[in-house]
Amino acid sequence: MTSIPEALLWCLSAGTAAAVVLAALSIRASGQRKALRARLASAEEQNSATLHSNTELSARLRATEAEILHLAGTRLPDLTMALAHPHVPVRGLLDARFAGSETDQALSAVLEQVGEAITSERTRVDAAAQSTLRGATTTIQALLYQLQTALQEMQHRYDDPDVAQDLLNADFLNEQALRRIQATGVVCGAWPGLTREDSYLAELVVGASSRLRGYERVTISNQLRDPVAVVARAVEPIAITVTELLANALHHSHRELPVTVTLQQGNRGASVIIDDYGVGMHDDEIKAAMELLAGDDNLLLTQLGDPPRSGFAAAGQLVRQYGYGVHVEPSPYGGVRAVVYIPGDPLLTVLDESAQPMSVMAPLPHRSGVPDRSASMLPTGATASAPTAPAPATAPAPRQADRFDPAPPAEPAAPAEGELPRRRRRKPVSELDESASRTESFPERSPEETGTRWAALQRGTETGRAAAQSEPPRSPEGNAQS
Repeated sequence: MTSIPEALLWCLSAGTAAAVVLAALSIRASGQRKALRARLASAEEQNSATLHSNTELSARLRATEAEILHLAGTRLPDLTMALAHPHVPVRGLLDARFAGSETDQALSAVLEQVGEAITSERTRVDAAAQSTLRGATTTIQALLYQLQTALQEMQHRYDDPDVAQDLLNADFLNEQALRRIQATGVVCGAWPGLTREDSYLAELVVGASSRLRGYERVTISNQLRDPVAVVARAVEPIAITVTELLANALHHSHRELPVTVTLQQGNRGASVIIDDYGVGMHDDEIKAAMELLAGDDNLLLTQLGDPPRSGFAAAGQLVRQYGYGVHVEPSPYGGVRAVVYIPGDPLLTVLDESAQPMSVMAPLPHRSGVPDRSASMLPTGATASAPTAPAPATAPAPRQADRFDPAPPAEPAAPAEGELPRRRRRKPVSELDESASRTESFPERSPEETGTRWAALQRGTETGRAAAQSEPPRSPEGNAQS
């Protein structure tokens, strides 16, 4: 038997050991390869996630930049337009993904701050403009009163009928300018510019209509039960309000259609109801008119349009300052109905007709036994024809007592809260006695004597107008024109 050499055994042993080592190394290398592959796969995933994140971040950055550009180019101009015209919408985010995010909150904060800054600056600029206009209108108004006085003096100086007619036309044009300046000044916070005595409401309405073109279209129906008058401090403000409402009615109705005015008396006040037969107003126009007539203290001149319409705005400022009310609504005749409600306390009183008779230009009330009188206006300076003697009439029938009626006892009781001051009624005078006394007091006059008396009446009205140079004029009848 052949023996294996020892060297060969050592070689075989060494080879076996090497094989074992190599196998171990191979197994170890295989594990390392697997771990390396796993790490490589993880790195690839992380790299892919990073790339995706970078892509999203870049897209969000571009979207944010687009939102900022959208804010500067679209939303801020919309905001400035919406501050002047509330019906204009302000567009929202360009990308809905930002809704409710910090970016959305930051952009909204920018809009709010810009809006507050614009509103504050607009208010400051508008206040400065109103202050300037207030001073200018006051000066112009005084000059127009002086011009009115000069025209009156010229009417007395020249006897030529053609010259007199031209002067009357110039005086009426001056009245139109005065009304515009007065309304503009009131909108800007100025005082109406006139003080008057307690004036009959019927006289006030007639005087207000005489300030307008087309006054001959205004028909006035006096349904007042008592000789109701407006207290001195509120005469001119209410006259301005009625004038602007009548101007609106005349302007928006055909020149051949009438404008009817009804004076009504209630338990706690009196109302002037104006109806026209014109084109009417849409719901949004009525809403806008009511907002102006409410008398917002923060009214801006830019809210009045271009050219500015100051009529309703002036009425609203006076309503807020003096405490009466104005309401507009669709008229049952298809046009617009405007109602001026004057509370009895504290803006109305009752005058004694024997001590302060009502002007012949004012419509008589529709009382029982009292004839109706037309409320048609005459041009400034025109003479009214003598009224015809009315037919005999019986004493007025008694009616149900209310808050405006005097108390039954001979001594008048104190007025209740919210009602007008009561007065002692005069005994009814029969129409025959009144006609006889009128004949005795007013005999037939020659044309020369009539002209002299009319000139004296005009000179009497000069006193109030001449006072405009030093102090606000006072007119006993509350009419704007003589």
